[in-house]
Amino acid sequence: MARSREHEYDVSVRWTGNTGAGTAGYRGYGRRHEVVAPGKTVTIPGSADPAFVGTPERWNPEELLVASLSQCHMLSYLALCSLQRIVVTAYEDGAHGTMRETPGGGGRFTEVVLRPVVTVADEGMVAKAIELHTRAHEICFVASSVSFPVRNEPTVRVAGADTEA
Repeated sequence: MARSREHEYDVSVRWTGNTGAGTAGYRGYGRRHEVVAPGKTVTIPGSADPAFVGTPERWNPEELLVASLSQCHMLSYLALCSLQRIVVTAYEDGAHGTMRETPGGGGRFTEVVLRPVVTVADEGMVAKAIELHTRAHEICFVASSVSFPVRNEPTVRVAGADTEA
């Protein structure tokens, strides 16, 4: 029997948007912040969604959630493909998340749709490559942790061919 393992993740979020008066007025403070973690060489510049007085060129939490789901699926999928000898030569996902605001100032995601476009080395790999998306979804830690649907609409192409499945 496999034993259960636990993993922990530490990040720090630092608000850098104090324009001098703190949060004295809703429109008077910046939403800029930085996401940092021990041992990371890159700081993620964050803000709120522009709809909530954020800075458009910075990452917002909603985008990061969609990106996390996309990354987790991709990494799970690539691992499965390598174990099944499915040679993936390219992978790109055009993920899309939908969030609905609720009365009272809250909101929640209603769904995320992942649209990975995968290129495999050989025509004989296509069927298994499509099938492995289901298993990747089942083992993705992040998708298993959210309370909204995460759908997959994969496309599989063959390297050097004009066909896709």
